[in-house]
Amino acid sequence: MLYYFYELLDLNILQYISVRAGFAFFIALTFTLALMPRFIEWAKKSSSVQPINEYAPKSHQSKVSVPTMGGVVFIVATILASIISIDMSNFYALGAILTLMLFALIGFRDDYTKIAKKDNLAGLSARMKFVLQIIVATAIALFLIFIAELDTLFYLPFFKDAIFDMGIFALFFWIFIIVGVSNAVNLTDGLDGLATVPSIFSLMTLGVFIYIIGHSGLSAYLYMPHFDAGETVIVAAALIGALIGFLWFNSHPAEVFMGDSGSLAIGALIGYLGIVAKSEVLLILIGAIFVAETLSVLIQVGVYKWRQKRVFLMAPIHHHFEMKNWVENKIIVRFWIIAMLTNLLALITLKIR
Repeated sequence: MLYYFYELLDLNILQYISVRAGFAFFIALTFTLALMPRFIEWAKKSSSVQPINEYAPKSHQSKVSVPTMGGVVFIVATILASIISIDMSNFYALGAILTLMLFALIGFRDDYTKIAKKDNLAGLSARMKFVLQIIVATAIALFLIFIAELDTLFYLPFFKDAIFDMGIFALFFWIFIIVGVSNAVNLTDGLDGLATVPSIFSLMTLGVFIYIIGHSGLSAYLYMPHFDAGETVIVAAALIGALIGFLWFNSHPAEVFMGDSGSLAIGALIGYLGIVAKSEVLLILIGAIFVAETLSVLIQVGVYKWRQKRVFLMAPIHHHFEMKNWVENKIIVRFWIIAMLTNLLALITLKIR
């Protein structure tokens, strides 16, 4: 809509991605801040609260009355703010909105089933959820290749030029990235605000990378690939604004949880942006907290099956620190600090090529 006003009324200021990204940020922030209290009130009245896993640390029992599915509010706010602000003819931005919407629907189906049956383990089966994620990620990867016509070149940090062309294997690699990051953020979402702030840092970093890629001068100066992906920054900015609005209510002690409706969609978008930013490998740094949480689960399960021993007191790793009697806020803030530092390291790689 804002881009349409630029073309219709010749409002030159609206041609700039940075300006429309700012609008998207504040629109999504405002929507979330305005709608979340009403959602929380409705959720409490309708008993749409978080069922607590019986295996969770005992401290989590105090959260049994906290509403969940807050992700529905901030994802809707993000999509609305993005549609208002982007150039709707840009396939990369449309792909980002599509990614958010489809993965949010998978998460919503899972959340709704848990709430309806009042059982944390009664949502979609792990297999069904994974199958749905694979189907949606495949559709998104095909969209990138055949509609957006994103090249399949593979880049590594510190190298100016592409290493090789992945060809058809890009399809499988991108599916792995989208599904993997989606599940990694979902695993991280276990404490108040724990997944929210690292997600904001990741979106900011990827937004910088994509803005540079979409800018001919900056991309040439920093030896980055160049194509018309800049509009995607607006979607990232909208989600950052929505997440900050959500954090107002999700900070400890949380008044609302995002649920799978939010975490699966956030992770999928981070994976999508990593692909568009040609920074799939850098996602290890950008999403270091998400990687650590996922690895802790894989290590715990693998070692237990192999030697019937536990490496961690409980996985994902944030539960390990809970079992060691760390205060919840201390775990959360320390994880935020690590996320900030690893994202700064990722940004530094821009100048080392």
